[in-house]
Amino acid sequence: MNAAGPAVPSGPRILLRRLREVMAGPGTAQERMDQLVAAIAANMVAEVCSIYLLRDGALELFATEGLKRSAVHETTLRIGEGLVGQIAQLARPVALSEARSHPNFAARPETGEEDYHSLMGVPVLRGGRVVGVLVLQNRTNRNYSDDEVEVMQTIAMVLAEMVGGALQEEIPGAGVLATDGLPRRLSGLSLNEGLARGIAVLHEPRIVVEKHVADDIDVEAARLNTAVAELRIQIDGMLQAVIAEPTGEPRDILETYRMFAHDKGWMARMHDVVQSGLTAEAAVERVQVENRTRMSEIGDAYLRERLHDLEDLSNRLMRHLTYSGGQIDDVLPDQAVVVAWNMGPAELLDYDVTRVKALVLQEGSPTSHVAIVARALQIPVIGRLDHLLDLVESGDDLVVDGDNGLLFVRPGADALDAFSANLELRQAKAAQYAALRDQPAISRDGTRIQLNLNAGLLADLPHLDETGADGIGLYRTELHFMVRATLPTVSVQTEFYKRVLDQVRDRPVVFRTLDVGGDKMLPYLTRYDDEKNPAMGWRAIRLSLDRPVLLRMQIRALLKAAAGRSLAIMFPMIAEVSEFKAARGLLELEVERQHRMGEAGPSSLRVGTMLEVPSLAWQLGALLPMVDFVSIGSNDLMQFLFASDRGNPRLANRYDELSPAALSIVRDIVRRCDAAGVPVSLCGEAAGRPIDAMALIGLGLRSISMGAASIGPVKMMVRSLDLPALQAFMENYYDSPEHSLREALTKFAEDHGIII
Repeated sequence: MNAAGPAVPSGPRILLRRLREVMAGPGTAQERMDQLVAAIAANMVAEVCSIYLLRDGALELFATEGLKRSAVHETTLRIGEGLVGQIAQLARPVALSEARSHPNFAARPETGEEDYHSLMGVPVLRGGRVVGVLVLQNRTNRNYSDDEVEVMQTIAMVLAEMVGGALQEEIPGAGVLATDGLPRRLSGLSLNEGLARGIAVLHEPRIVVEKHVADDIDVEAARLNTAVAELRIQIDGMLQAVIAEPTGEPRDILETYRMFAHDKGWMARMHDVVQSGLTAEAAVERVQVENRTRMSEIGDAYLRERLHDLEDLSNRLMRHLTYSGGQIDDVLPDQAVVVAWNMGPAELLDYDVTRVKALVLQEGSPTSHVAIVARALQIPVIGRLDHLLDLVESGDDLVVDGDNGLLFVRPGADALDAFSANLELRQAKAAQYAALRDQPAISRDGTRIQLNLNAGLLADLPHLDETGADGIGLYRTELHFMVRATLPTVSVQTEFYKRVLDQVRDRPVVFRTLDVGGDKMLPYLTRYDDEKNPAMGWRAIRLSLDRPVLLRMQIRALLKAAAGRSLAIMFPMIAEVSEFKAARGLLELEVERQHRMGEAGPSSLRVGTMLEVPSLAWQLGALLPMVDFVSIGSNDLMQFLFASDRGNPRLANRYDELSPAALSIVRDIVRRCDAAGVPVSLCGEAAGRPIDAMALIGLGLRSISMGAASIGPVKMMVRSLDLPALQAFMENYYDSPEHSLREALTKFAEDHGIII
């Protein structure tokens, strides 16, 4: 054997046939595994080939060619331990010409591997979960090629077939990562609020491929074409039947599916894999794994979510290849909590959503399509739950706290008691809030406070009537762009904004122009450079002013939609007065165009700005004569004020919006706006927390905007508030050296009977 140069393995089809012969041949499972590693080592020109499989939660050496045979079934590695453990943990291949210098290298002396320098390993995946690792090693510093890694991934797929068959029958526990059955508490990211308890239903669209090696390549290619055609028909049917509305976010989402289902590059790659000798199912799985690896390497949140859409289509295509693409689960518990690695929105709609009480995801993000659809369906969602699929089994009892992003797996008596108490309290409070729906938010001293909604979807608008909110203080127009596969035209935007205005009727609504960039990317629109700090980079008004046609299209659509009605527009992330002047200049060009074209315009037009960049607070003297209103964006204002990334968990509780510095800057803005006679409001998470809202009202704000779930609690607080007493109390604290005034304000509320 000559391992000095790069290996050129024999044809993949020949190797696959040889491996299939070994798997189907005589002998025990262990004997066949020994033959497999010998055949792979010979074909790949490697001095070592080893198979590690999961058993009892650890990676156990099951077979080797080249290492000491005495180490078989004696050497184990924890998940994440050494390079082999890292491959299992990340579910990604590793190829190193000098493995011993890698920080994760961990040699096991009993194996005799200390003489080997290069290493290449790939995960063995079954049903989307890692069940083992396949490893090659050489004494020389060998550079493994991409083609060799691809061949090893194909071999690993065939090995997974054996792991799920005879091997488990002869060696119980091989390739299985079982839970310990103990109660668990997982902390993740709240994607939609709510409280639920139910039975775990594992969402397993990644069908376990039972046969990987093709008997007839032409037959497999034809099967793939047929399944893709059926998939496209199914997506067309969903567009016609599942979403009855002719327009709207859910339909836009499914239009994205249609685009992906017709992607020629996706089809070509699957056919290439079939030509290498794999079945149609194995080809889909292989390309799916490649896309999953790409997802892990992409930092752009939007692009990651769109690749998740392609993952969803791959899962659906697998079902067409295996059992005609039927529903995911014909029998669903009445109280189901769907558990998934990630999920596309069409997959959620496959379920009887009246029985789905919550959705929990190992990945997921607030801007994902499934989160958007779940919000419309009022289903609690938690995402980014580490090790979720390793710790939850089908049928487990689950408690979902969507308000705080907590999941309780197989909850104990204490957790169940707390859930029952919280649910009763939530229901009792919901009844109290419902009783206040038609009551105005007036404090005990007679001060009227405007409580508005933050919205971004048509599905949010019914909450106006449900909560008794005064209007929409912030309509995030970018969500309409984010759920679409292509840039919406002026006519499409016009129709959408008309529907918003129709649904809010005579109540006010403030449209914020596009706030994209940062973590809200639109790849069909423009190319984004990799930014070190995207929250402070090319986003919002900065992007819109650099792409004036985009902003003018949106303004034109808003003006058309508001014909004969009142219209309020505000620009996001204005950092200096010149930016506002430039944006308003584009708006005035569109107003002039509308007059010139003889088109009907709004009956009244108000133009304002978000104040979320601290620099603008020091230009209010120049700004206020130019604006009709100001809206303080507390989320970004506090992030920039404290130089604290609000998405960084290490800094999540480092600074407080109720600190003297934060309250002082807001008070100053409010006072200067009041003196100039310019209406001022605040939208942000702080407005939705009763104690924070109380402080904001004490600063002088008379209009705040929040999520629908916060209207009831904040209104109850307002109606129990004695505002003059609060203002007198707060005057003593603006120059305080304390980190936060939260404790003092909470004590004040308790002493004065304010319901927080």
